Amino acid sequence: MTSLADVARAAGVAVSTASRVLNGSTHPISAATRARVIEAATRLGYSPSALARALVSRTSRLVGVLVSDIVNPYFSVIARGADDVASRAGYVTMLSNVDRRTTTEINRLRTMRDYRAAGVIFAGSGHVDDPQADDLAKAVREAREQGIHSVSLTARDLGCQVITADSQAAAYEITEYLISLGHRRIAFIEGPPGMIANRERTDGFLACMSDADLAAEAQCLPGGFDYEAGHAAAMRLIARPPLPHAVLAANDEAAVGALAALRQAGIDVPGEVSVAGIDDLRVARFVGLTTVSLPLYEMGAMAARHIVDNPPCAGGDTTTTVLSHRLIARETTAPRPG
Repeated sequence: MTSLADVARAAGVAVSTASRVLNGSTHPISAATRARVIEAATRLGYSPSALARALVSRTSRLVGVLVSDIVNPYFSVIARGADDVASRAGYVTMLSNVDRRTTTEINRLRTMRDYRAAGVIFAGSGHVDDPQADDLAKAVREAREQGIHSVSLTARDLGCQVITADSQAAAYEITEYLISLGHRRIAFIEGPPGMIANRERTDGFLACMSDADLAAEAQCLPGGFDYEAGHAAAMRLIARPPLPHAVLAANDEAAVGALAALRQAGIDVPGEVSVAGIDDLRVARFVGLTTVSLPLYEMGAMAARHIVDNPPCAGGDTTTTVLSHRLIARETTAPRPG
């Protein structure tokens, strides 16, 4: 592999001179010397590493995507949207799992700063009343001062641009749809406690039930954003009859877990109990799950486009863009008999 020292030796110049020529430095260098360095680099097939270029130019074509759970397909869709846009612009995305820990987000952001990343996308939800929120906001501000964009896909107070969907409105709308089918006693399987996304979706469910004068019929169950949590919550419902008319889970994976538990217990879905979720992940289409389609791909794509198309704003871009969602009725919901 040809090194910068090989090019300098072939051109008969110092390594520092060769570096200045190949990295576009404004340091005064004669036209003849510049031509010799370029000819030597071309003849030897020299290509500086991306990291080396980043250290010189103080920026790189790297976009970090921080996700709460790397195996959750919710984040896979977001990451694909970001990568499609970034790669077309000649950038590379780096996906990093933070396990819903703010400390890890701060550390990953600092790593992105070390790599001179062009920007970082915070794809995770964040915590309600997070005691480390100020520390993360400070890290975002410091990154911006070094020319690194930050974009959040949840309404978090980070001092950066927000591109998101209205999870509360999505939960309200699908609850309203279940009520329109004649369901009155509705159980809601919550997501992870303390997460912003869970609070938004739970609030949307409860608000709709209250507006329909059905607050007394609303039942919230502890759960999570995975299949096992939805399955366990549904098993608790089955063990304590009477069954609700409908089960709504905070996301599709938990809804599919609940659907499996009900059917394994011999309960007809949707004949006896309707089941619905939120997100419209691929698994929802496989099982015919009624859900709300959130613009996950578009969120990732728009966040990446913001990073690759715009120079960092000195004061920070704190605008919020809310993308639209749509309800998709499938085979797991039906009108209440009678």
